Amino acid sequence: MLDPITPVILTGDEEANVARTLGALAWASEVIVVDSFSTDATAEIARRFPNVRFIQRALDSLAGQWTFAVAEARTPWVLTLDADYFVPETFVRELESLDGKAAGYEAEFVYAVNGKPLRASLYPPRAILLRRDRCEFYMDGHTQRVRVEGNVARLKTKLVHDDRKSFARFVSRQRRYMRDEAEKLRRADPRTLNFASRLRKLIVVAPFAVLLHTLFVKGLILDGVPGLRYAWERVVAELILSRELLKRVGSSNRP
Repeated sequence: MLDPITPVILTGDEEANVARTLGALAWASEVIVVDSFSTDATAEIARRFPNVRFIQRALDSLAGQWTFAVAEARTPWVLTLDADYFVPETFVRELESLDGKAAGYEAEFVYAVNGKPLRASLYPPRAILLRRDRCEFYMDGHTQRVRVEGNVARLKTKLVHDDRKSFARFVSRQRRYMRDEAEKLRRADPRTLNFASRLRKLIVVAPFAVLLHTLFVKGLILDGVPGLRYAWERVVAELILSRELLKRVGSSNRP
């Protein structure tokens, strides 16, 4: 069995999600929430939970914020969660059965839209259960990654990703993310890029490829309105990235 685990969550205007996420963490003696000075009701909601230690810190980078948040934990293990992740009871039971021989554990995700689970998504597995003394966070384009010193095992139970924020918030967030992602693609050695990244660099191809892949290869057309919404969100994200890449092509061609 693992030593005690501290769930750690970053928040920034997450009133649509945080109560649901924290409500599934009553099993933890302490949950650390590091908030980047939310302007909505996030702080008020988080402070209602008696096992939450709520800390506010200005966001420098996601990697810096995670490094700070994990260092605040008092236990050897941390469960690093986004504010729109939901931890099911079966996941908690699996945590209790782990022997702790790995340095970290990664999980797959069930993607949900307003509570409706989708049959598939493009959301990748993530290392989320980490030994505090064996992990290091770094930035990779628009998001953070974690480098684990030692073996990373795969958990059997999936977490649920269910972001209830508005579509307008989604677009605003993608505009910020894709500026960083476009810069990453522009600077990257082409030999280091995977197939998806090379496809993105073709600019106008990626949005149509994502539409076909999500609806027909992943089968989300069978999930009705939630599946269509997910596919549309991914297309919008790729269109925003294409626009950012085009802007960089245009600026590089100017005398």
